[in-house]
Amino acid sequence: MAATVNEPRSDAGRLSTHGNVWEMSRLEHERVPAGSALPPARGPLWMLVLDGSAELQTAAGRHGLDTGDAALVAARTAHRLVAGEDLLLAAADLRPVVASSYRLPSPFVVRGFSGRHPAVTRLIGTCPLEGRCLTPLFAFGYASLLGAALVTSWLETREPDERPRQDEAVADVLAALASDPGEDWTPERMARLAHLSRSALTARFRRATGRSPMEILRELRMHHARTLLTDGSQPVGRVASAVGYRSVAAFSRAFAAHHGAAPQAWRAATSSSAAGHPQ
Repeated sequence: MAATVNEPRSDAGRLSTHGNVWEMSRLEHERVPAGSALPPARGPLWMLVLDGSAELQTAAGRHGLDTGDAALVAARTAHRLVAGEDLLLAAADLRPVVASSYRLPSPFVVRGFSGRHPAVTRLIGTCPLEGRCLTPLFAFGYASLLGAALVTSWLETREPDERPRQDEAVADVLAALASDPGEDWTPERMARLAHLSRSALTARFRRATGRSPMEILRELRMHHARTLLTDGSQPVGRVASAVGYRSVAAFSRAFAAHHGAAPQAWRAATSSSAAGHPQ
């Protein structure tokens, strides 16, 4: 399913994550000569045309992109981006860690993104994730800003009665989990918070997010763990405790099952990758 937002409107200062949690590890400026294609991305792709024009090609159709337009393509969506003229592009691996009832279509094109969100655009144009800006804090902040801008743009194209209704019980539990994933959360505690039975809460979570409450909690804990592990001064034991694990061994098993590498190995690989960027 594809969607396009056409009407430009400035929303600086009125962004909301709407229950979504986003992350990214790279945001780069890329130049693509006229007639050439952007090398295929491994995973999701968010893009903003800083200068020039391009055509985004997917099975759903072709979308022309001009200066100031943005698009989000999920990892599952095969695509090709071809420069119509010499192209300067901001490209990021933006992806939702947790998506609430407001799940964006793919591809999702926002016409006039720069006009809608000028402050976000200026930040992206000034400081991609490299050199002094290659830090977990910048990456987390960028992901939250871009995700909120996309969801806000999407919601504005719909009349209030056309918007998917957000399950307030699910939203309340999601907010609590996201604010403190290291708490001693159990299915029973989440159900009490929502004033529902365990089975009712699980059913509503699956309907809203496609996953159970405990699956969402695991995603949030791993997201928080990745952020903490990029700080080399944080011992793995402290990270384990901060994300709700009572032992380093239990945390390491869970982290390796989720990422395919133990925490220390993941940290080393991430540090090596970051070291390859000029300061």
